Amino acid sequence: MITLFAILIGMFMAFAIGANDVANGMATAVGAKAITPKQAALLASFLEFLGAVMFGAAVTKTIASGIVSIEHIQNPNYVIYGAISALLAAGIWVMFATVYGMPVSTTHSIIGGMIGFGLVSGGFKVVYWSKLLKIVLSWVISPVVGGILAYLVFKILTVTILHRPNPLTAAKKVAPVMIGFTFFLISFLFTFKTLKKTYAYSAIVGLVLGFIAWLVSYFLVVRYVKRNSNDYDAVESIFKNVQVLTSAYVCFSHGANDVANAVGPIALIFMIQQTGAANFSSVEMPKYILFIGGLGIALGVLLYGYKVMQTIGHDITELNNTRGFSIDFGTATTVLLSSIFGFPISTTHTVVGAVTGVGLARGIEVVNTGVLKEIVVSWLITIPFSAGVSAILYLALTTFF
Repeated sequence: MITLFAILIGMFMAFAIGANDVANGMATAVGAKAITPKQAALLASFLEFLGAVMFGAAVTKTIASGIVSIEHIQNPNYVIYGAISALLAAGIWVMFATVYGMPVSTTHSIIGGMIGFGLVSGGFKVVYWSKLLKIVLSWVISPVVGGILAYLVFKILTVTILHRPNPLTAAKKVAPVMIGFTFFLISFLFTFKTLKKTYAYSAIVGLVLGFIAWLVSYFLVVRYVKRNSNDYDAVESIFKNVQVLTSAYVCFSHGANDVANAVGPIALIFMIQQTGAANFSSVEMPKYILFIGGLGIALGVLLYGYKVMQTIGHDITELNNTRGFSIDFGTATTVLLSSIFGFPISTTHTVVGAVTGVGLARGIEVVNTGVLKEIVVSWLITIPFSAGVSAILYLALTTFF
């Protein structure tokens, strides 16, 4: 009975993740009109589901990034109640934020939930405060680094292509290099973060695929330049297809990585019921749990993903394809750097920072600071809200059950 209840709550959390977090991948492409909202929802739901089912098992063992030491909690049932409380609290907060179109970190939400039950059940000693400090620092570092990189990339595109006397001819030289490096980034990230390969192996895969992308895009761009006149719309369309590809990668990778936020606590419950202890080495996540998580994320995108997409893709600043590409590039590079240096960051925060950075490249007046303030407030509330609700739910469960 408790397992069924946990699965239902996990499905709810997965739905919330799909409704909110998937905007990270598709919002800029939709905002830049590289893809329609309907196409984005269908493509994202399919890729999220595929990523979750194919590769989700690799990351379900990182329950809330190890933020709580459950070994200090003596009663295994209390750990189960805690996992359920954390999951439900995170789902409630993410859905609440989604209703108001606020992009929040689902990872931070589940971490807040784990902290809430951990403090009530075991006190301050069960929380890894050094890891929490890193997460708090990421609230500043993620958007700032993402914003700076997106700003610089857009400025480079502006100087080397858009403001040249013949933008299409300039694009023939610059665009393939940018596209090749983008494919290096996404190939490296997928191999390293999702497939869990070594730096060296991931770098080789990235370099090979990046070189192929540069070569193919060079001939395609040259052909495109010959068939089109010298105008900015043609340059924008070069980056349009690349944006769809980068957005598709983000969704596939997101499904593989973030399904853990929905089914990770369920894995914890399975583990305790099978072994009577919190030892992940002896438990495998059943495939059907990943299937349920992937299905929940897909439904969340299809039915409610438009709210946060609107905020990121339209409400912060106006986007086109070169701006959208700059955002994707800045976000991917930030995630790559964080992976190399082992620093936890939020993709949600990074994307919002990158969108803001591209807006600032055109002047502060084109950035909707009112929306930005609301987003920042929602970020600051995420962990305390999830922790508080989780603590209340945990107390209720341990009292009545």
